[in-house]
Amino acid sequence: MDITVGYKTLQYAFGFDDVSIVPSRETRDPDECDVSMELGGHKFALPVIASAMDGVVDVKFAHAMGKLGGLAVLNLHGLQTRYEDPQSVIAKILESAPEATTKVIQGLYREPIKEELVAKRVQEIKAGGVITAVSSIPQDAEHFGALARDAGADLFVIQSTVTSACHVSSKHKVLDLAKFCASFELPVIVGNCVSYDVAMDLMRAGAAGILVGIGPGAACTTRGVVGIGVPQITATLEVAQARNDFEKESGRRVAVITDGGMRKGGEICKAFASGADAVMLGSPFAGTEEAPAKGHHWGMATSHPSLPRGTLVRVGVRGSLENVLLGPAKVDDGSQNLVGSLQSAMGLCGAADIKAFHNARLVISSSFMSEGKMLQATQRVGMAR
Repeated sequence: MDITVGYKTLQYAFGFDDVSIVPSRETRDPDECDVSMELGGHKFALPVIASAMDGVVDVKFAHAMGKLGGLAVLNLHGLQTRYEDPQSVIAKILESAPEATTKVIQGLYREPIKEELVAKRVQEIKAGGVITAVSSIPQDAEHFGALARDAGADLFVIQSTVTSACHVSSKHKVLDLAKFCASFELPVIVGNCVSYDVAMDLMRAGAAGILVGIGPGAACTTRGVVGIGVPQITATLEVAQARNDFEKESGRRVAVITDGGMRKGGEICKAFASGADAVMLGSPFAGTEEAPAKGHHWGMATSHPSLPRGTLVRVGVRGSLENVLLGPAKVDDGSQNLVGSLQSAMGLCGAADIKAFHNARLVISSSFMSEGKMLQATQRVGMAR
């Protein structure tokens, strides 16, 4: 239901804490629920992607993620392509005083990107025998895309805070997304967006996948800085509807990837029940033993020279990447064995695969996270941890 106030009509929008999943009449053994995904012609055992953040993904992490069945995206505009030894640079960020962190990050990211390191990082990931994905901002997509392709990349991500297929600029060259996708040899994933119309434009332009989410990430401050964003349940539902309509229109299915705002299994399950084909995570992976920043990460726009839209956050190291993805869980708050959580939810809804899980019933449930949980809340355990 929409509400008209003055000259604007406001739409209700829902985040993860606003809805819950209703189990179905038929249930299924979780071990018989298929959670695999296809993205750009590649098949993955797990529908989980690690965000292209410097505190999360480096070569070592990409290898570990790929071997477990998921996908990691390396940021071509990050520290990995600016410094031969990025780990020592990350150490400088972690050692900085909180009030100076943004300035330190901005200074470190002024170092020019080196083309030879772009190729080297792609080749290093590829040498690990895993699917290799890298990301670039739209302005550099043509140049970096060619470098990554020639070095052996398998998937190319064009990512910015807000992406559209109809960008206007009188000062900068605008990427012709449709032309790029049509001529580029690799599948292209594009983001981020939060609405039906924009998602439909990006799909018609040739995107193989759409990233959904503006501002929900733990390290992102976009919503506070510019007031832009839509809660993730509503955003995912809108983009998923665009995917379904586009598939009827063209016969081509585009992957919907909910990006950000998920820390625990229940939130991930709700993303899939809202129509996601995959999820992209940052904070849960930043807290793994394999992540380069030792339980810290920062927003991708933190380094912006004049309007940073991210901050350094500490999540701590709580376990291995395998613990987080596949278990066994060492904690009781739903932050580990995320795939097990998804399979359990699918089983309770009788869904044999992720596409069937899209049909799960959702209800608006404002008291869902607090109902009957007073002891957990007062003792700061379980769901209240």
